[in-house]
Amino acid sequence: MSTIEPRHEEIHQKESSSIRDFVFGFGDGINTSLGIVAGVGGAEVASNIIILAAIVAMFTGAKAMAVQNYLAVKSQRQILNSEIEREKWEMDNVPEAERREIEDIYKAKGFSGEELKRIVDKVTSDKKVWLDTMLTEELKLNFDIVGSPLKSAFRMFGAFLVGGILPIIPYFFASGYIPLGVAIGTSLAASFAIGAMKSKIANTSMLRGGLEMAGLGTGIAMVGYGIGSELGSIGIIRS
Repeated sequence: MSTIEPRHEEIHQKESSSIRDFVFGFGDGINTSLGIVAGVGGAEVASNIIILAAIVAMFTGAKAMAVQNYLAVKSQRQILNSEIEREKWEMDNVPEAERREIEDIYKAKGFSGEELKRIVDKVTSDKKVWLDTMLTEELKLNFDIVGSPLKSAFRMFGAFLVGGILPIIPYFFASGYIPLGVAIGTSLAASFAIGAMKSKIANTSMLRGGLEMAGLGTGIAMVGYGIGSELGSIGIIRS
C-alpha cells in the first residue's frame, strides 16, 4: 500500500516596494494630520481653521514625501545600475575571475568536486543567469525591493493623502472636542491596523507592531494638543 505525501504549500512573504511605500506614506500622513488637528484643536479654534490647516499640511507633506521618495529610489536604482554595468564589464573582460567567484559562492553552499564544476559550468554558460547569480548571490541586489522611482513617488503621495484625511473628516460634521476625540480614536485604530499588517508581513508580533504604531500616534497627539492648548491659554492663538 503506497502512501501519497500530502501536498505541502508554503506561503512566503516577500518584501515589496508597494507595501513599503503604503505603510510609510499612510503612517506619515495620518500622524501629520493628527498632530495638526490635535494641536490646533487644543487651541479651541473654529473647525474651518482646523480643516484648512490640516489640509494644507496634508498636501504639502504628501508632496514633500513623494519628492523625497522619488529621489531616494532613483539614487538606489542608479547605484544598482552602476553595479550591474561593473559586473557585465568584469564578465566580458575578466571572465575567469568572475567564474571563480561563482565557484566560491556554490562552494560555500556545500558543493564540491564534479558536482560543483557542473553547477559552475551551467551558470556561466548563460550570461543572463550568470549576471543574475552575481547580483543576487554576491551583491544581494534586488530591483523589486527598490521599485520604480516614479511609481514609488505616486504611491507615497496617495498613501499620505489617504492617511492624512482620516483625522480631518470629523471636523466636517462637528466642532469642539467631540471631533477631536473621534479623530484621535479613528487615527489610533487605523495606525494599529497598519502596524499589525506590517508586522504580519514581517512575520513578527502583530500586537506589538500595532501597539508601536498606535503608541507613536498617541505621543504625537499629546504633544500637538499640549502645544496648541498652551498657545491658546496664553492668548497667542485665539478662536
